[in-house]
Amino acid sequence: MVDIKDILETLNMIHEECLDIRTVTMGISLYDCQSDDEERLVSKVYDKVMLSAEKLVPTAEAIEKKYGIPIINKRVAVTPVSLLCGNLTPSGAVKIAKTLDRAASNLGINFIGGYSALVQKGFTNGARTLIKSIPEALTVTEKVCSSVNVASTKAGINMDAIAQMGDIIKETAYLTRDRNSIGCAKLVVFANAPEDNPFMAGAFHGIGEPETVINVGVSGPGVVASAIRRAGDCSLNDLADLIKKTAFKITRVGQLVASEAANNLGVPFGIVDLSLAPTPAIGDSVAYILESMGLEQCGCPGTTAALAMLNDAVKKGGVMASSQVGGLSGAFIPVSEDAGMIAAAESGSLSLEKLEAMTAVCSVGLDMIAIPGDTPSETISGIIADEIAIGVVNNKTTAARLIPAYNCKVGDKVEFGGLLGTAPIMAVKTPSPAKFVKRGGHIPAPIHSLKN
Repeated sequence: MVDIKDILETLNMIHEECLDIRTVTMGISLYDCQSDDEERLVSKVYDKVMLSAEKLVPTAEAIEKKYGIPIINKRVAVTPVSLLCGNLTPSGAVKIAKTLDRAASNLGINFIGGYSALVQKGFTNGARTLIKSIPEALTVTEKVCSSVNVASTKAGINMDAIAQMGDIIKETAYLTRDRNSIGCAKLVVFANAPEDNPFMAGAFHGIGEPETVINVGVSGPGVVASAIRRAGDCSLNDLADLIKKTAFKITRVGQLVASEAANNLGVPFGIVDLSLAPTPAIGDSVAYILESMGLEQCGCPGTTAALAMLNDAVKKGGVMASSQVGGLSGAFIPVSEDAGMIAAAESGSLSLEKLEAMTAVCSVGLDMIAIPGDTPSETISGIIADEIAIGVVNNKTTAARLIPAYNCKVGDKVEFGGLLGTAPIMAVKTPSPAKFVKRGGHIPAPIHSLKN
């Protein structure tokens, strides 16, 4: 029996507490687009994406109107493009990026992900080609997002790839310097990348996924923060239970939208990703959740413990609500996209080192972190390596989306607009890891990876 209180509570979540469907993402396999002819390849990629996703935007808009639930982004994720690049030059890979961008514009979607490579154990020719092409590809496109998985718990850490990504990020920052180095905001370096993640910039259509699939990402930091404030001075046990119940309700909304979208499009329903993904909007902040739990400001002592409890409770509530929870599912802490995180970084309460500690217990990693534009590429690689090591040792997904903002220094801000928000330039330690990074090779997989 439907409880009128539950209906009213859900309506209040949507209209007053920023509950939304952050993204409906269609995954599309490009395996059947393989061709030895470059022009034939890009033509097949364009046709496959257009045919598969032609009804994605109108379907999402119809569901939005039917239920009154905001759907903020409509996106597409494709098979890692490096798998198509074995016979291409970097300029040929860029042609694929331009083709994906053109398809995204014609479909009316917000982003298209999957300009990606998986190199945790080594490089294929296609992966080398794609990685070399990333700076140009992200400069000449608007909607293409790129990711590189450089490590896994099973394979260890590919330090050659991490060293290269430091250079790639610096070059991307320079080539997009007239737009606040925004190209780096569309590039993420992963450990243990999930194959069903609907969130950008890391979304790609994994090799074990069906031909097409619908994955949905739900977000409601404001809902959780409001529930905690209403609970008052309860114990942490009660608080954890409250967060679980709130996450359950949020996930049910996502399940409804995902199921209907999949049915209407005639494709399988993949997963609901319950990630508390913030926005620059006031109230829609993971930092505010932590502060509602009793922290004076995000970043102060106790922040990592509070975030660990939040992340665990969110996952438990989501799993109760749906048997198809996947992706990342937890709490995101992107600095530029979270008003509370921005304030904490500007006040000095939140440092790069504190953020790194927090990523050990949350869903992703060092996300949308702007750093001085003159930060050496080896230092960027060292920051990435530290973050990736957390994921490998703890058998979880971690990632780094770092933006060395060209000509910017600590104390400056860079504006990206929209959901990407505003990033304060954060200080980076100056002692160099260059000699360590340049050793190259692999950091072996941890002993607990041997589970067979």
